Amino acid sequence: MAKTDPFTLEVIQNTIDAITDEMFAAMRRAAHSTVIYEVLDFGVAIADAKGDLASQGAGIPLFIGMLDPGFRAVVHRFADKDAVEPGDIFICNDPWAGGASHLNDVSLIMPVFASGALIAWTACKGHWSDIGGMVAGSVAMDAVEVFQEGLRFPLMKLFERGTPVSALLEMIRTNSRLPDAIIGDMWAGVSAVRLGARRIEEVASTYGLDAVEAAFEAYQRYGESVSMNALKELPKGTFRAFGSLEALGDIQVNVTVTNQEFTVDLRGNPAPVRGPANCPYEVTLAAAKVAFKAITSPESVCNAGSFRPLRVICDDNSMFAAKEPAPVGIYHEPAAFLTELILRSLAEHVPTRVGAGSFGSVGALVIGGTHHETGKPFCLIEPEVGGWGASYCADGENAQFSAIDGETYNTPIEINEARHDLVVQAYGFHGEDGGEGKFRGGRGVVLEYRLLSHAWTTGIFTPNFLTRPWSMNGGASGSSNRVVIRRADGREETYGKFSNVPLEPGDVVRVITGHGGGWGDPKHRAVEDIEKDLENEFISESHARTAYGYMRKRLGGSALAPDHSAPID
Repeated sequence: MAKTDPFTLEVIQNTIDAITDEMFAAMRRAAHSTVIYEVLDFGVAIADAKGDLASQGAGIPLFIGMLDPGFRAVVHRFADKDAVEPGDIFICNDPWAGGASHLNDVSLIMPVFASGALIAWTACKGHWSDIGGMVAGSVAMDAVEVFQEGLRFPLMKLFERGTPVSALLEMIRTNSRLPDAIIGDMWAGVSAVRLGARRIEEVASTYGLDAVEAAFEAYQRYGESVSMNALKELPKGTFRAFGSLEALGDIQVNVTVTNQEFTVDLRGNPAPVRGPANCPYEVTLAAAKVAFKAITSPESVCNAGSFRPLRVICDDNSMFAAKEPAPVGIYHEPAAFLTELILRSLAEHVPTRVGAGSFGSVGALVIGGTHHETGKPFCLIEPEVGGWGASYCADGENAQFSAIDGETYNTPIEINEARHDLVVQAYGFHGEDGGEGKFRGGRGVVLEYRLLSHAWTTGIFTPNFLTRPWSMNGGASGSSNRVVIRRADGREETYGKFSNVPLEPGDVVRVITGHGGGWGDPKHRAVEDIEKDLENEFISESHARTAYGYMRKRLGGSALAPDHSAPID
């Protein structure tokens, strides 16, 4: 008889959570590409037999939200037809068949059996460095249809009863510029999902199938109850926010909060754009999940139950519900913008939960070429860090990845230089104006890559190039994102987006990310905080005078800030 007392259910669920952490570690250790083993541009998850999210590991929040469609798709297409067998592993990257994002993000999904019964699914989703298509790295800013972006896997078996489908592996290898890297990353994903399946089988053997199923259901009910309780604490009504996604158009969001639902209404937004900045509906839903979780219960459990109160409405075939064959290569930029806009709609109503605007971009730079010494192709793929917005009680975080990018990391300079044909000649905070406030916005960075060979910058798009991150309560807006290409002859070209720009040896790609928005009147900033910023060279003394009213006494080294006698916000 199954043990279904509360203590046993809690032990099972904690074990399942530990399994996802082990899956994450296994994939990281086995991966071949820096974008996976250093940047951690991947995620892992476990679902119950019905395909509902049961547990997630560390990794990109947006990926966890996008593994749900893969689970549901494989259950809908295969499980009811007795076409799933032990040892099978499914592959999918099709944005409209369970893949959810762009073609580089490849999901592997494996069924878990115990005593002949299907009891769960394990999955991983990782960014494969090159999946074919018209440019190195497969992210083409000038793509006008998804067919130009690389290979599509429309939810199919990569392994059958434990044996790889050799013809499919050969197809993958033949169509990538980096075949060894992506085949290596594929095997890393295989090791992760197999490990997860093996561990779940052990849990089922110890506690019984009924207990495992009961634990999944109980924890999802708990996740739902946490979200429902959080909704009761939020202000009720409809809250609106507007913003410009610059060349892509103006975006609006209406968020309606009741005791039962959190509805994100995106009707009235632009149609799919000609380029790759489009979101399939499942991406939009995942972006809304990130904002919803941040506002309701960021510190608590995250599973299918957590998102039952969330509802997302879009016009059919719009930018946020793009249909085939729309290109989706930089889906992450409108998704990041949407997450920020949802937070902005509620910022002034829940000021202890939401701060000012961040630099608001994944900023994924792709540089591809052929190494001048080895003759082998290389492809740098690196998201960028920037400043987060200040809050009611603290400065914004410096040099962090965007909210949707979650727990990603820099590629160490030494590894970047060893793996790619370039030199990182500068990396640090910049001293541009922006984000001033009683609490200032987090600092953005400047990062410079000097090329050693002929190469191409194959794609980047940065929102907040013409606009700036929004501020709160009298603070100043943040600063802008942009990329400057400094040619070897001294000429400079400034971009907010570009694609397939040729680079010559000696050219420098200079990435500049924005400061976050400030909170509160800058004249109310504490003297010691101003002096700390001066010591860290975040601001100059002249800027401290003009922005904060700060004056340093020439005798004794103390400071005066005469406007600080004003009332505190």
